[in-house]
Amino acid sequence: MRRKIPSTAALIAFESAARHESFTKAAEELALTQSAVCRQIASLEEFLGLALFRRSRRGVKLSEAGLAYSRRIATQLDAVERDTLAVMGQQGAMAIELAVVPTFGTQWLLPRLKDFQRLHPEVTVHLTNRTRPFLFADTEFDAALYFGDADWSGTESHFLMHEYPLPVCSPALLEGRAHLDATRIASLPLLQQSTRRYAWRQWFGAQGLNVPRDLSGPRYELFSMLAQAAMHEMGVALIPPFLIERELAEGRLVVASPQSFHSDKAYYLIIPERKVESAALRAFRDWLLEQARDYRAESATA
Repeated sequence: MRRKIPSTAALIAFESAARHESFTKAAEELALTQSAVCRQIASLEEFLGLALFRRSRRGVKLSEAGLAYSRRIATQLDAVERDTLAVMGQQGAMAIELAVVPTFGTQWLLPRLKDFQRLHPEVTVHLTNRTRPFLFADTEFDAALYFGDADWSGTESHFLMHEYPLPVCSPALLEGRAHLDATRIASLPLLQQSTRRYAWRQWFGAQGLNVPRDLSGPRYELFSMLAQAAMHEMGVALIPPFLIERELAEGRLVVASPQSFHSDKAYYLIIPERKVESAALRAFRDWLLEQARDYRAESATA
């Protein structure tokens, strides 16, 4: 059955004209004449059976339908361009599309990734942020670096490390003290992490305290956001120290209490079962597990 899809040229002309709200600027961007852009958009409007622009002597403005359609088309054209560039860039090389939890990917994985590139120059690793679980079947991801319980259907999981978060804050909140006790921390604003909703409850529980407001406080999705909020004296945050080594070394953040707690959740490499035989993924898996073992050993002796 023939697909109900307008011409690509018309969609490209429309996306450019919608972005600029100008046929003239779209023509300049696409190296076309203004009349050619007008014809493409007119043919698209005829195909759709609706007006995408309101025309006047002062120019053109998107109609309500045109605005909604332009947003969808821009997203789809971006995806086509991204996929095209990916195919063009492979040229026989192997690539891994890896979903990563953002701060872990930035602070722990990226500083080590150069070593993998040195050992396996034939493999390119692409990183994309994902903070929550997803279905591999609905994405192009080959694997994921994930924090959780590894209960991910249809996948093979590899343990990397636990995280042992500590309360950290701006030095100003210590008010000259070396550390704060749990009761004092309970009186301060508690900065919450969206994917660790009960972290403060677990931390206070490990200290033998029941704090009614342990779920209260501003909530942020990324540890990097928590760190920024803590540095700006907005409260106390629970963050694994290995994710904020620079901030701690520079004194922009300090450990408010040396007490941590053990969580059953951990960082894992997750590989869908249909991908486990990939040579590129096997090489990355073996390298990553070795890096994680070395890190755990170093942390145990520190």
